[in-house]
Amino acid sequence: MNKFLKSVLTLGISSALAASSVNAATYQIIDKGAAEKLKYTYSQQENNVGEMAISGTDVYNFPVLFQYLDSDDFDEIVYLAFSQHENIHELENIEDEDALRAGTPTANDLSWVIQFLKGKNADSYYQKYGDIIAMTNFGGESVEFTVFDQYFEGTETYTRSTVDYINGVTDQGWIYGNGSAPFLPVDFTESDDDEVTFWISEFTTRGFLSTDQGQTIIPIMPPENRYGGESAVLHINNNGVAVGYASTVINEAALEFIEDEDGGCADPERLEDLLFEACVQTISSTMYNTEAFKWNVDATGEISSEALGYLVTPHVDDQRQFTSVAQAINNHGVAVGYSTGWIDENETDPSATEPTSTYAVIFKNGTVTDFTEDHGKYFESRAYDINDAGIAVGHATTISNGSYRTKFYYVDTNAENPEMILPQGYFTGSASTARAINEHGFVVGEGEVETHNDSSTNPRRTNGFLYDINTDTFTNLNDFLPCLSEYTIIEARDINENNEISATAIVKVHRRDSKGELMYDSSGDALMEDVVRAVKMAPIAGEIEDCSEVEDKIERQGAGLGTLTLGLLLLTGFARRFTLKK
Repeated sequence: MNKFLKSVLTLGISSALAASSVNAATYQIIDKGAAEKLKYTYSQQENNVGEMAISGTDVYNFPVLFQYLDSDDFDEIVYLAFSQHENIHELENIEDEDALRAGTPTANDLSWVIQFLKGKNADSYYQKYGDIIAMTNFGGESVEFTVFDQYFEGTETYTRSTVDYINGVTDQGWIYGNGSAPFLPVDFTESDDDEVTFWISEFTTRGFLSTDQGQTIIPIMPPENRYGGESAVLHINNNGVAVGYASTVINEAALEFIEDEDGGCADPERLEDLLFEACVQTISSTMYNTEAFKWNVDATGEISSEALGYLVTPHVDDQRQFTSVAQAINNHGVAVGYSTGWIDENETDPSATEPTSTYAVIFKNGTVTDFTEDHGKYFESRAYDINDAGIAVGHATTISNGSYRTKFYYVDTNAENPEMILPQGYFTGSASTARAINEHGFVVGEGEVETHNDSSTNPRRTNGFLYDINTDTFTNLNDFLPCLSEYTIIEARDINENNEISATAIVKVHRRDSKGELMYDSSGDALMEDVVRAVKMAPIAGEIEDCSEVEDKIERQGAGLGTLTLGLLLLTGFARRFTLKK
C-alpha cells in the first residue's frame, strides 16, 4: 500500500476513535454466515480482496445411520430424553418412540439421537459426530468447502464426522487450514462370533492447502506420520510461506503400548475382540510431539518444509508431550506462536518432571525466543498474529481481582528484549484476547463485558473490540453500529488492510428444528432464537450514535442472549483456529 495513503487511513481512523460522537468512523454489518444447512457460523479471516474463510457447526439433518443402533441403544436414548428433557432448552421428551426405533424420528427425537451420539464420541463402537464445517465466501453466497470428508459407501451423503478448520484465504485466493479424516464403519467378528462395527479414522488432523479454490486439496504430510500423524497450516504470508505445526516424534510410551504383544494393541488375545486400528485410536490424542513448521509453497503447489524448533530441550528421560506452534508469519519471515517452556524461566538443567506451561514465542533467525519475562506473574501466554512492523499480539494469563484471567497484549519483536504491553480492556477484571493486528496498528479481539463471578455454567458475555496502538484507544465494536442494530458483536478474529473486520455476531432469527424446518407456535407465529453468524464489519462514513436515550448500554451489548445459549456458543465456538493445540 502507498505509504502516504496508509498514513492518511491510519490518521483518519485514529482520529475517529479519539472522538466521542463527532466525525467518528462507523461500520456496517454484512452478514456472511447465513447458511441453509447450518445453524451457526463463525468468521475466521477475510483477505484484502473480499474473500472470506468461515467455520460452521450444528448441521441440520445430521445423517444418522440407524442400522448401527440396537435395541439397547434405543432404550438408552429414550431414557436420556426422559431424564434430561427438562434440563435441555427447546427439547421435549420422546414424541414417537415407534418411529424413533424404525429410524424415522421426529425432529425433536432426532435431536436426542444426536445428543446420544455426542456422548459416545470417544467410543469406537458408535458413529461419530464431527460437524465442524469449513466454508468460503468469495463475494457472494457462503458455500461449504469439503476437505477430507467422504460419502458413506453407496450414497451421496457426507459422514459429517470430520472436524474441518479453514484458517484463512490469501490475497491470491489460496485456501488453507487443517481437517480430520472421516470415521468410516468397519465390520469385525469377535472371538465369540458376534458381529460388531468399529468406526475408524485414518488421522486426527492434517494440514491442507488449495491453490484453486478447493478444486484440489493438497495434504501437508507431517514428518512423523505413522498411525496418521498430525499437522495444520495456520497462516500463509504474501510470499507463499506457510506456518503451523506437524508431528515429529511418537511418544515412546504410546509406541510401546501400540507394539506391545502382551497387553498392548499388538496382543493377539486383545486382537481377537478388538480391531488394531480401534486400539490405536484410543490413544491418538496423546501420541505425538508436535513442532512448529514452516512450508515454502510455489505457484505450482510444490512444497518444501523446515522445522522451527522448540523453546526448551527436555531431560532425556522426560517422556511427556512437548509442543511448539507457529500461528502467524509476516512478510519478513518472522513468525510467532507458542511452545512448551519451563515455569522456572531460569532453569538450565531440567529434571525429568520439570514443571511446564505454554509461553508465547518468536521464531526468528533459527531461534525460538520466549518474551514472557516473569513466569511467576504470567502463568501462560500465546501469540496469535504479527504484522510487518514486527508488532505481535496475543494474550497472557495472570491473576486479576483474585481470579485467573487472560489479558490481551502487544509486543515489539524488534526490540532486543521484547516486553509485553497490556492495555486496559473493558475493566480491570475483564478477560481479553487479541486475535489479529493489521499494518495500521489496529488490534481486534474480544473481552468480557460482565462483572459477575463467572463459572462453567454461568460464563461472562464477551464483546469484540478494536484497540488502536497509535492512540492507546480501546473501543467496543458494537459502539460503531446503529443503536438498534439487530447484531451484537461477540468476538473479532481478523482485520485486513482495508480496516474491514472479520467478526462473529449474535442475531435473532426464525428458529429451525434439527431437520432444518422453520418452527411456529400454536398460534402460527414464528418461533425465534439467537444464533451466531459470521459477519464482515465494513467501515463507512458517519458518526457514532449516542445510544443512551435509546436503551441501556449493557442490555444492548447482551440483548436476547441467555446463559444457556451463551454457554453453548462458547463451547462450540472455540475449537477453532486458536485452540487447535492445547
